[in-house]
Amino acid sequence: MTKSNQKKDPWYLGGIASIGAVLITHPLDTIKVQLQTQQHARFGFFGMTVNIVKNNGFFALYNGISAAVLRQATYSTTRFACYEIVKDIVNNRSNSGSKPKDMPFYQKILIAGMSGAIGGIVGAPADLTNVRMQNDSKLPIDQRRNYKHCFEALLRITRTEGFSRLFAGASMASSRGMLVTVGQLAFYDEIKFRLIKSTYFADNLLTHFTASLSAGVIATIITMPLDVLKTRLMNAKPGEYSGILECAKDVLKVGPSGFFKGFTPAFVRLGPHTIFTFIFLEQLKKLAK
Repeated sequence: MTKSNQKKDPWYLGGIASIGAVLITHPLDTIKVQLQTQQHARFGFFGMTVNIVKNNGFFALYNGISAAVLRQATYSTTRFACYEIVKDIVNNRSNSGSKPKDMPFYQKILIAGMSGAIGGIVGAPADLTNVRMQNDSKLPIDQRRNYKHCFEALLRITRTEGFSRLFAGASMASSRGMLVTVGQLAFYDEIKFRLIKSTYFADNLLTHFTASLSAGVIATIITMPLDVLKTRLMNAKPGEYSGILECAKDVLKVGPSGFFKGFTPAFVRLGPHTIFTFIFLEQLKKLAK
């Protein structure tokens, strides 16, 4: 069977894989959000976990799960679909009438960056509700929003704060989406390709695990500063920050380390999420063939 006649993988598989992954890793994301929204570092990773469970119960770790699922259904489905579709188009053009060859890494980075930027914009409303619902239990009781689920949150935000508020921090979410998609999709593709090409690895679970773990580490490193800013902007009250620069100045009050607040849970969350996403995705691709 020629490459042009091979069955294409369904465009939505990345979204399904990401939803499966977030159902497993969501508690780690909740801890990360609450660590990042501390003005002063009172708790570490384990201390924050104990604090959440002690004060609000175990299921507080799953605050915002409906918004997290909605975010993956919008943000991740969009970025994975854009990446695969554009990559196929570029591959078909470059390999037309010639011996098939792998796409240059810089092209993967460019396509992943564009796909992540688009996904970040599409997923911004769900991202906003996710951050708020995860952080709600940390607020004083009289200040809690008490959203029942993501759809109520979207409706209340639109009614009380205006439709544009749904895209608060969208530029930051788009920028982060660009970086994390480069770290995850482009690097996963390239690392997997290099591992298999080395002849020491085959296209199997071990290779998928190794490539996805490496991609998770890279994605965490390059996205941490933007992730902190995005979380602050999305959880801020209307008018609290005039823009990204004012938010950055506020973070810098505790020094440059403020941009890496919650680094450990960010990696602990993004690493497993990346691993589960790509392992699920590879299995879904096999089932779809």
